[in-house]
Amino acid sequence: MAGFTNYLEAALLDHILGGPSYERPASVYVALSTTAPDDDGSGFTEPAGGGYARVAVTNNATNWPAAEGDPTTKSNGDVIAFPQATDAWGTVTHFGIFDDTTGGNLLMSGPLDNPREVLFGDLVSFLAGEIKVTLD
Repeated sequence: MAGFTNYLEAALLDHILGGPSYERPASVYVALSTTAPDDDGSGFTEPAGGGYARVAVTNNATNWPAAEGDPTTKSNGDVIAFPQATDAWGTVTHFGIFDDTTGGNLLMSGPLDNPREVLFGDLVSFLAGEIKVTLD
């Protein structure tokens, strides 16, 4: 399950308690990492080259249905598919959700249930419900 980064936690607290309003991005960008990121958003290492690119996901209720349960969890509502690897990407161990297609702020991240080595020709995707973000 994914957790919020310090950046997003501060933005939401400020939004709720007397700070500037936080405007959610119109799209979020799902990314893969070969390392475990830190709470401050550092240490997120994306594959370089080989056809790798973040996947844009429109930030709406179809792609991110209503949160539910205890702890409160939100999951992706549709498949999120990365481009086919045209070279090895290394072993991906974590995913992240950013607010921009390159650079930007890491909003949340979490470990993959099944880390895997991505080789030439591989396809990587998250089925509906596989990305889980919890706020507790």
